[in-house]
Amino acid sequence: MSDELERFRTLCRTIHDLQEAQGVLDWDQQTMMPRRGAEQRGNQLAALARVIHERLTSPRLGELVEALEGRADLDGDARADLREIRRERDRALRLPEELVAERARVCAMAQHAWEEALGKDDFGLFRPHLERVLAVMREVAGALRNEGASAYDALLEEYEPGSSEAELRRLFDGLRPALTALLGRITGSRHPPDPALLQGSFPIEDQEAFAREIALRMGFDLAAGRIDRSVHPFTAGTRADVRITNRYRADNVAPAVFGMIHEAGHGLYEQGLDPDRFRDPAGGYCSLGLHESQSRLWENLIGRSRPFWQFHLPLLRRAFPGAFDRVNLDGLYGAINTVRPSLIRVDADEVTYNLHIILRFELESALLGGDLDVGELTGAWRERCQSLLGVAPATDREGALQDVHWSGGLFGYFPTYALGNLYGAQLLEAMRRDLTDLDEQVARGELLGIKAWLNEKVHRQGRRLLAPELCRQVSGATLSPEPALRHLEGKYAEIYRL
Repeated sequence: MSDELERFRTLCRTIHDLQEAQGVLDWDQQTMMPRRGAEQRGNQLAALARVIHERLTSPRLGELVEALEGRADLDGDARADLREIRRERDRALRLPEELVAERARVCAMAQHAWEEALGKDDFGLFRPHLERVLAVMREVAGALRNEGASAYDALLEEYEPGSSEAELRRLFDGLRPALTALLGRITGSRHPPDPALLQGSFPIEDQEAFAREIALRMGFDLAAGRIDRSVHPFTAGTRADVRITNRYRADNVAPAVFGMIHEAGHGLYEQGLDPDRFRDPAGGYCSLGLHESQSRLWENLIGRSRPFWQFHLPLLRRAFPGAFDRVNLDGLYGAINTVRPSLIRVDADEVTYNLHIILRFELESALLGGDLDVGELTGAWRERCQSLLGVAPATDREGALQDVHWSGGLFGYFPTYALGNLYGAQLLEAMRRDLTDLDEQVARGELLGIKAWLNEKVHRQGRRLLAPELCRQVSGATLSPEPALRHLEGKYAEIYRL
């Protein structure tokens, strides 16, 4: 490696390490931090944000980028690193340092206010904080926005490079009518499964143990990670320090099981990154949509499949003696795949989940564009929820307070969940072409073949390619709603005898 390239990578890896430190502080805020520590944590995160911004915008890094971009002897990895750091640096240069620090401070305080408001079921406690976050994010979008792009495009670029608000609307316009039509057929079925089979009394410690066992079978490495509880499940960290959190309900084991599978899917992506490249600009995860594809593929396409429970039902009976003795495979498979329009996104079934995301996408686009005032949000949420799902929240906790994301300024983040569903279904079709006995492997409880395939095709690729290009490379086609719709139609036509 040339001295020039080595200096460039040293600077980039230092920035990565500082960003990892940010992530650990955020993880601690959501799991371990004392309740009164929000202001101090806000100051700490603001200080780190300022340092990272200084490093990204430093003339020294700019000079190295300019020098290296003029060389013809660099390999593909170095070119990808330059592309990614140029994109990140250009965005940082457009943001005043004080705005970066202000965003960190405002969002840290909003996170604390959201938790209090959620606990008290009072949107009014959160409203002034959300107004401050929104004001800051409009400033951020204004600074980052390119000519001809929307404010939403500017924020979406942080999570899903290469996508746009217009592209999301195209994909969602293809999803919405097919999903609502399928939902209508399902709700009219005379053969619904019985979700009550999942209800009972399940000690939290036993749930933790059973869910942990599944994560280990998936290949999650506890020597390079840990599992904790939080208000909202999430995954933080990378490579050899990956932190999963989950939440539990004493009356239903399903949220714990599928929450764990979901977060372990994220964790496997981070643990599966190239060990020699994960600190480099193009060595990390490809996009949040691809990241979400890993969790959704594991949670829904594998974890809610019949072969998965063919193996795990006996283990479920052993973990909760007496609770599932009279539940057969068909009954359990139907129960875990019950379709029911609901208010809570994280508890939503496969068919309605993307409708939850379309709701949030439309609302946050309207908030950011000034077409919706924060004071009107709870009413707009109820109206759109009723329109899309046929149900409306009676409380703030079931409506606009249910997600943590806007407290962190994550406008443009929600669509990545839907993109994850689409990418996941398309990846699974490609996986089935390579692993022709996939269902038989899963029915034997052998899940490491899935992990190995994803390690090779997705995880170790990092960000050499942008997500749309990686999708084409692995699946042979551009991203489309069709694989996801094929999956949903086939699966639920069987379960509901459509």
